[in-house]
Amino acid sequence: MARHTSFRIGGPADALIAPKTVDDLEKLVKSARIEGIPLTILGGGANVVVSDRGIRGIVVETRSLASIEAADAGPASDGGPASEAGQASGAGQGAGRTRLRAGAGVSMSRLCEFALARGLGGLENFYAMPGSLGGSAFMNARCYEVEMADRLEGLTILDRRGDIRPFPLDHAAWTYKTSPLQPGREEEGSIILEARFVLGPADRAALRATMLARRADREAKGHFRLPSAGSMFKNDRGLGRPTGAILDELGLKGRRIGDAMVSPWHANIFVNAGRASSHDILALVDFAREEALTRLGVSIVPEVLFIGEK
Repeated sequence: MARHTSFRIGGPADALIAPKTVDDLEKLVKSARIEGIPLTILGGGANVVVSDRGIRGIVVETRSLASIEAADAGPASDGGPASEAGQASGAGQGAGRTRLRAGAGVSMSRLCEFALARGLGGLENFYAMPGSLGGSAFMNARCYEVEMADRLEGLTILDRRGDIRPFPLDHAAWTYKTSPLQPGREEEGSIILEARFVLGPADRAALRATMLARRADREAKGHFRLPSAGSMFKNDRGLGRPTGAILDELGLKGRRIGDAMVSPWHANIFVNAGRASSHDILALVDFAREEALTRLGVSIVPEVLFIGEK
């Protein structure tokens, strides 16, 4: 699994399958559930640490479900997330809107570039964020004060009963880095197949400038210098400052356990500095949490998921 995650960490899966169509995925899921075979859904592998012992059952990669379609969505409304997205990106009021439909496996950068080519605003803050659209929706990714839930119109899911159905967005059910599809929530076990956005027109030059600025900021923070999963911990607004600032105050930049290291460039990015194991990463995460709690009295929570055989 090290070949399938941005951390470059993880032991073997029993089987890994990348269905080419939604129909293939539906058949696979139904067959696996009948046979009692565990399924693990993986998008771009950008926000996970896979156990050194690997993953039992079947890992299903959504990378081939990567189509993007655009269609006229009609005149702009007087409010709501779609019209707000367009206005925030420079769309004129009353201008026509465009609905994007994209498969769960499409990368966020490709989706942003598709929108840019059509002069559509609202997604540009997600540019250069590693991972897939499905994973970003599942995690309700947040980039530069914009959440996926702020931009989504809805999803299409394969639910735990095996039915493919629309999943309209209820904003009350989406909170910071949390979606209804995560463990313990009402749609746990459902698989995201497609996401829909309604975007308004925006100036291409302004969109491009924002996208380049976002990529440059991520590069400056060291997101791409060594294998990582991006930010390791959630930012708790109640703490009054970003988690990276807390870890920096604790002097954790450069701290290592084995080849797991707190990035020298940004303290909330943990990196694989060579041949790090999942045990190394987990030990470093536990150390950082203990330091924050005992020295500053604050509790920090990982946003990265630890998956696979214990």
